[in-house]
Amino acid sequence: MSGMKAERPPVRVGTPQAGASLLFLREEQIRLAQDLMFFAYRDFTGAADVILEELGLGRAHHRALHFIGRNPGMTVGDLLSILRITKQSLARVLNELVDKTYVAQTPGRQDRRQRLLSLTVEGQALERRLFEQQRERLATAYREAGGPAVEGFGRVMRAVMDGSARAYIDRVNRE
Repeated sequence: MSGMKAERPPVRVGTPQAGASLLFLREEQIRLAQDLMFFAYRDFTGAADVILEELGLGRAHHRALHFIGRNPGMTVGDLLSILRITKQSLARVLNELVDKTYVAQTPGRQDRRQRLLSLTVEGQALERRLFEQQRERLATAYREAGGPAVEGFGRVMRAVMDGSARAYIDRVNRE
């Protein structure tokens, strides 16, 4: 028996639509998916990491730049909700981005205690540079995979996300 993997019962994934066959995945298939996610994330972020490192920034800075760029005028609270990092970590990230003139903070119109975030011209240029590094990798992957795979990828990614992330994606896609 040495060297043989124990057979595990299949894992049922998703809720089938009427008439659709049930999808059963073995643990090893789930582990392969996990490997794929980890390697894809590593390689997707790698190109941007080089630029960030040159500037003394990290992935948290990149995520903040991305979401502020996608949502100009968002509040610090909204960014905190999206990133799900501690207030202390976000304060450190935002202070560095403001100090390096990538992000501007302005008081809220109704509530002056609110801080509204937007990218400066320098921040927009940096966010664009980071996006272009990752855009090419995604465009190449999408071309290689084809339309049905791209649509399936979107469905899988949505299913992995929690409800608040799906709501964010839905809202952004409506605008």
